[in-house]
Amino acid sequence: MRNLLFFLPLFLCGAVGHQAEPIRAYRITGFAQGTTWQVTYYAADSLVIKSQIDSILDQIDSSLSIYKSYSLISRFNQAESTVNMDGHMAFVINKSIETYRQTEGIFDITVQPLVQAWGFGAKKIEKLPDSATIRLLKQCVDTRFLAVQGNRLTKSKPCVKIDVNGIAQGYSVDVVAAFLDSQHISNYIVEIGGEIRIKGRRQPGNVKMKVGIEAPGEDEFQLSLLQKIISLDSGAITTSGSYRKFYESGGKKISHIIDPATGYSMQGSLISVTVYAPDAITADAYDNALMVMGLQKAITFIEKRKDMAAYFIYRDKQGKIADTATSRFYHFITEH
Repeated sequence: MRNLLFFLPLFLCGAVGHQAEPIRAYRITGFAQGTTWQVTYYAADSLVIKSQIDSILDQIDSSLSIYKSYSLISRFNQAESTVNMDGHMAFVINKSIETYRQTEGIFDITVQPLVQAWGFGAKKIEKLPDSATIRLLKQCVDTRFLAVQGNRLTKSKPCVKIDVNGIAQGYSVDVVAAFLDSQHISNYIVEIGGEIRIKGRRQPGNVKMKVGIEAPGEDEFQLSLLQKIISLDSGAITTSGSYRKFYESGGKKISHIIDPATGYSMQGSLISVTVYAPDAITADAYDNALMVMGLQKAITFIEKRKDMAAYFIYRDKQGKIADTATSRFYHFITEH
């Protein structure tokens, strides 16, 4: 799982003195979905505990995790045709199909056979796929092979398998945020594996939340320095980057971001994409797709979306690392 964004120390504050009901920061941390999570909220009393967040994330994993053999997604992948979905799975599948259509097939959850073949799935591989294997697997990859009827998900080919890792973490962030809303918490930050959702402001002081975006060094596959600081009081921020999950083979670096059209690891100048959207499931769904689109197409795509903004790190024609953003993203960038 990605962990490209991180909280700044500014996020945490002490109790406010000399108040009848002082507002303070409550911070809860844990481990789930193969990564860390943290929730910071501001309130006069402790309203949420770790076990509640763990329970929410366990329920989501039981529906959406390809790493759990008993999950609904695992059962669908093992099935010949159909599975009955729960609410979590239905929401994510419908959003995935919508994103597939919006991106003209670039975002495709049926890419699972290719992801597995390249060694980024739940099972270990003994060798890399050759071109013949890729051609064979691509016959099972297309969201049009899926059909939703009520709470039933059906596939038209038994070989179709799905992997929602490119969207499920953002969805998990939104579910935790909705739980905080239900507890009448109006100022909080939810982060799972670098996917962030913010509501309200840091207290005391009523200051907008600040988030740092990491950038790679001169070798784009090595971790990095702080590139930008953004400031906001609502919405979600997610990042996809080729330098966070990869391996080397035959002198080449193979990223976990697979282009469903070619069956191979994405190529191009983009190193990372950070997306702003009103909710984390939307931001998470589009960040990988924008990586595959390439810089110019991705900028054009996002500029047409009034609800989204994006920040890009890429290599220019001279091979140097550079950055740019869509017009609306510049409103979030603050001084270091």
